[in-house]
Amino acid sequence: MMFSVAHADDYTDVSQLMRAGKLPEALSKADQYLTSKPKDPQMRFLKGVIQRDAGKTTDAIGTFTRLTEDYPELPEPYNNLAVLYAGQSQFDKARAALEMAIRTNPSYATAHENLGDVYAKLASQAYNKALQLDATNPAVAPKLALIRELFNPTSPKGQKSGAPAHSTPTPAAVAVKAPPPLPNPASAKAPVTAPTTQTAPATPTAAVTAEAPAPVTPPTTNASTSGNSTKEAEAAVKSWASAWAAKDVKTYLAAYGRDFAPPGSMKRSAWENERRERISNKSKISLKLENLNITVNGSNATAKFRQDYKADGIAVSSKKTLNLVKNGDRWLIVKEFTGS
Repeated sequence: MMFSVAHADDYTDVSQLMRAGKLPEALSKADQYLTSKPKDPQMRFLKGVIQRDAGKTTDAIGTFTRLTEDYPELPEPYNNLAVLYAGQSQFDKARAALEMAIRTNPSYATAHENLGDVYAKLASQAYNKALQLDATNPAVAPKLALIRELFNPTSPKGQKSGAPAHSTPTPAAVAVKAPPPLPNPASAKAPVTAPTTQTAPATPTAAVTAEAPAPVTPPTTNASTSGNSTKEAEAAVKSWASAWAAKDVKTYLAAYGRDFAPPGSMKRSAWENERRERISNKSKISLKLENLNITVNGSNATAKFRQDYKADGIAVSSKKTLNLVKNGDRWLIVKEFTGS
């Protein structure tokens, strides 16, 4: 089953109502759509943005929280939860949400920046507390002043704007973007930006893409690939993708070398357990690789492609890069990046 042009237009209509500031109408249309398609991740995301813009923070937090529970692979709902928590000065919760966003997508630059701002705010609170407990400590005041300078709009280094120099830093104002319409060639349209702003750590860009499940399509390879090493590396990437789509966890994990570095500070065993659980609990996985390009330099290879992933109602399309190293007669993955 494929999404029709009419379905894509529903997203566009809701986004246009948001941009026009007609939030009650936008929310009503989103709710009407979700009556027949309650699991749709993109419309649920739009609903959360509408609730945030309408000042219904508690409702928006509930919407994004349920999205993270139903679609833990999506980093954007975690990021927007952090925006809402930060706006309520719940910085510990904001930090936890951002760490989950980065764990889901280590290449999500916006979440990394937001996390830096949240850590700066937490550090400011800690230094203020230290001064309250021991005002004679000469080491604390310069550290607090440095954090304030980062958020001082008059700073000669041009740091991001925020609190004046005499106060503790506050997060910069940001605008949350609505996700773009479905990437249907017959109906794709440009992303629509939500009309209002809210206090939060940094600019979170939301780009949730939803598509209907589709059969696995064999990866397309770059016509310029040549030589035995290139073909072997290409075969390794295809085998990795096929194992993932087939939910063959053993073969999938075996595609990663001993030197593979899991995202964040995760241990290899914890990462493998998480991947095993996420793959095994899907009823069906569809994985399509497009524009596969392999570059080989001695015993190192780089594979770049667009990855279309679909599983149990979720669909995510993103650019991906795999770094591989030849070990004996096998090419093994040692690094992977999403969105690069």
